[in-house]
Amino acid sequence: MSAFPASLPAPRTPDPMDAPALRWGVLGTGWIAERFVRSVQRHTRQRFTAVASRDAARAKHFADRHSIPNSYGSYEELASAADVDVVYVATEHTAHFDCARTALEAGKHTLVEKPLALNAVQAAQIAQLAADRGLFCAEALWTFFLPRFDVVRQILDSGVLGDIRTVLAEFGEHFSAGHRILRPDLAGGPLLDLGTYPLSLATWILGAPVEVLASAQPHPAGVNGQAAALLRYADGNQGVVHTTLFSDTPTTATIAGTHATLSLPGPFYQPGDIVLTLAGSSTQLTYTEPHIAHDALHYEAAEVARCIVAGRLQSPLRPLEESVTTLRVMDEIRRQCGIVFPGETEQHLRTAAASA
Repeated sequence: MSAFPASLPAPRTPDPMDAPALRWGVLGTGWIAERFVRSVQRHTRQRFTAVASRDAARAKHFADRHSIPNSYGSYEELASAADVDVVYVATEHTAHFDCARTALEAGKHTLVEKPLALNAVQAAQIAQLAADRGLFCAEALWTFFLPRFDVVRQILDSGVLGDIRTVLAEFGEHFSAGHRILRPDLAGGPLLDLGTYPLSLATWILGAPVEVLASAQPHPAGVNGQAAALLRYADGNQGVVHTTLFSDTPTTATIAGTHATLSLPGPFYQPGDIVLTLAGSSTQLTYTEPHIAHDALHYEAAEVARCIVAGRLQSPLRPLEESVTTLRVMDEIRRQCGIVFPGETEQHLRTAAASA
């Protein structure tokens, strides 16, 4: 065990402005695409050369607002464009798999908004296609690219927590009628939008569990309303995760070790604070950074550019194997709770939960 430190480390995250400039194309024009483009344009030297939507007028409107020179009325047109180096997939969840395949088959490096796919089978197929084509591919789970999480990474690597026994993480947000998260045809419910964050944290730190015990409650709109899971590990360690769209919750996370506890005040998946507490003591250290929310999306774009220019096919900050593992656990939660997404069957879901 390492001794309790005198201070917390500074993030080692490189300046996003120093990342080599690549030419980006964006598939999708929704909420996350807006925030991604604004953040990347504000904080990096990356260039957006094209945007595509299934509605050509919508793509043109998006392009005009963000000074993007080219717009297309189909994803295939953008994927084949010669002036696009890397494609950012920002479509609805149900289109991630097909859009990622379209981009990769056209020879484009690809960043796919979380979740990488609807299930682990699809995610593993995306990973294999990228490897076969010799192309970079990553899930845009922005949390792991933030300076806050580089500090977390250093604390974990230092061993100061001792043996990590427990990871607790939750994410709850209330949604009103009419929001896309309440639409069954778009794979609605909290798991893909919100639950990805606590599940990915638990599996990142503890790995793949040997057993999942899950419980869920339906929403009147016809989607899952909330889900909780206990992840059990061979050594007895546990991950406890919860997500809901019925209510706003603190959205905090705790990584508890035998010698110290690391706490992430909410929202834990965004830029923010870290509190390290010595076991059995009030001794604490705190790391603080600006709470800039989604204006920090540019960190993942800068990491992608650095990896591509360096010839890496994946980012060590969020390898595709970890994305597949998170989806495999989510598949098992859904299997136990009877949550089936569009295009799946219960047999398909059973296969997904046991595969990849």
